[in-house]
Amino acid sequence: MKVVDIHSHFFPKSWPSLQEKFGGDDWPWLRHQSSDGSDTEKAMLMKGNKEFRPIYSACWDAQVRLEEMDKHGVDSQIISATPILFAYEKPIEQALYCAQLFNDAALTICQENNQRLFAMAQVPLQNPDAACIEATRAMQSGHVGVQIGNHVGLKNMDDEGVLTFLHHCASESIPVFVHPWDMMAAERTKDYMMGWTVGMPAETQLSIVSMILGGGFDRVSKNLKICFAHGGGAFTFLLGRLENAWLHRDIARGKSEHPPSYYLDRFYLDTAVFDHDALQLLVNKMGTDRLMFGTDYPFPLGEQQMGQLIKSAPNMSEINKQKLLASNAEQFFTLNT
Repeated sequence: MKVVDIHSHFFPKSWPSLQEKFGGDDWPWLRHQSSDGSDTEKAMLMKGNKEFRPIYSACWDAQVRLEEMDKHGVDSQIISATPILFAYEKPIEQALYCAQLFNDAALTICQENNQRLFAMAQVPLQNPDAACIEATRAMQSGHVGVQIGNHVGLKNMDDEGVLTFLHHCASESIPVFVHPWDMMAAERTKDYMMGWTVGMPAETQLSIVSMILGGGFDRVSKNLKICFAHGGGAFTFLLGRLENAWLHRDIARGKSEHPPSYYLDRFYLDTAVFDHDALQLLVNKMGTDRLMFGTDYPFPLGEQQMGQLIKSAPNMSEINKQKLLASNAEQFFTLNT
């Protein structure tokens, strides 16, 4: 059974010092660690002088990545930047430099085996014009889509600038993957990784709801191909609550022309939910044509036995398993795998 993982991340092994180039004390960089006797190279992702996350060589070494893909029976992966690299809060010239730097680095990793490794680009989303230009450049360079964060500062997905960018992607058939970042309630979720386990799913739900109630899906072409990470967060579980509010409170309808359930055929979700009941809920609400396999590899919060959640799903036909594992992704991203 063919397997295509649409949600995996990368870092280059090194990159020019952004702090030296632009100043400031909060730029990401890698502090490589001395060997611990194992074959795995490790590094600490730094944000300025603060430790952010331990990572290992699968992030930058295509051969390590391919070996682990082989171990788990993954045929292809689409790699994308980790959101700490987005630089949405920086001046546009700095964010554009970062986008071009990391986009080109992603393609360099994929060149190790461009029949199995593909890349999504990042864009400086705080400037819609620059974001459109970089998205076009990236696609012409060999990327298969773009990844964006789910908000820019206090601007949600229904912001005029974000919608301008989505219009551009729809007009040029550029697939869009929306990943949560810069999570809400940072002070209240700073312990126990609750920013990732609580904040990230909440951000994803918020991004979908803002697209619906903010009229985004009504205003953007139906040609837009857009997918939200982490199974859409709590969106499918709370869809009934959202629908009930829309039906019974006019202020809960926002700018949307239809009830929330009307828009379920306008977007895709990945399957990074780690639980059979949650996966079945996605299938029940979204159908099997709107879901794509994603792992969040190579991080500890990703699917550790890649592909097994879908492969072992009870009451799912082999045909539907193949849709989720590969066929939907091949169509969405126009992959020749």
